[in-house]
Amino acid sequence: MRRPILLVEDNPMDVDLTIRAFHHRKLTNPIEIARDGEEALEWLPRWEAGTPLPVVILLDLRLPKVSGLEVLEKLKSHPVYRCIPVVVLTTSREDSDVVTAYDLGVNSYIVKPVSFEKFMEVAEQIQIYWNILNTPCPNDSDLML
Repeated sequence: MRRPILLVEDNPMDVDLTIRAFHHRKLTNPIEIARDGEEALEWLPRWEAGTPLPVVILLDLRLPKVSGLEVLEKLKSHPVYRCIPVVVLTTSREDSDVVTAYDLGVNSYIVKPVSFEKFMEVAEQIQIYWNILNTPCPNDSDLML
């Protein structure tokens, strides 16, 4: 079974666009969705209970309840979950967001493209890099508390 991709996104249109782009690319990883920062953090106890860790987390920054930067900080400060690659996928071009995200340990920062065609290119690059080219953290398949 392929490990899932966790999409943390509150905008239903962006969720739909992401799912359509990955389906169009014939991505075989299941896509799990957290619709706000609080739902994203609810995955931590699930992973501790044995749910497979995601191959990558696509994280929006502008989230209700708990911000994407707070989610990123929680993930990257954890001894096991810090190895999960996190790609910020957001509309924010603010230098402070980019700098803070990298300071917290984000693996990549991508500003969401406007057109579906450009988003398809982003989806393809995410798929190729994180599923084919990237070498995961050592013992990544055994990472559990």
